[in-house]
Amino acid sequence: MSDHDRPLNKRGQLDAPFMAEKLKESGIAPDLILSSTAVRTMEFANIISDKFNYGRENIISSRDLYLASDSEIIHSIRELDDKLNTVFILAHNPGITFAVNKLCGSSIDNMPTSGIAGIEFDTVSWKKVKSGSGKLFLFEYPKKYYT
Repeated sequence: MSDHDRPLNKRGQLDAPFMAEKLKESGIAPDLILSSTAVRTMEFANIISDKFNYGRENIISSRDLYLASDSEIIHSIRELDDKLNTVFILAHNPGITFAVNKLCGSSIDNMPTSGIAGIEFDTVSWKKVKSGSGKLFLFEYPKKYYT
């Protein structure tokens, strides 16, 4: 089976709903869910969609996010419609870790599987998003809650 076609493993099947709940508890809700087309990523997107009553049919899947580099992820952000305020982007390592670090000037070693990073931008246009322009306000991951 190709990496793209790999579904969530047993751990992911437990962690994804738990992290979707943590995301909902943060008080933010998506105007858009944008996901890689990888099977496991779309499964996580569906779980998040269900948690927020977002509607799975509204998820936008993008092959461009599958194994995208940080630059490609940031390019996808800059292409977003300015009518959108809150966008959930589901992508892969190492690109997503590098993108978060580049956007926020943070030093996350690794965005864990099912991890969530919340970034705020003080701008009215996604086109103005650039390196260092974001503020990391949320960083959640499953192992943070393991006892």
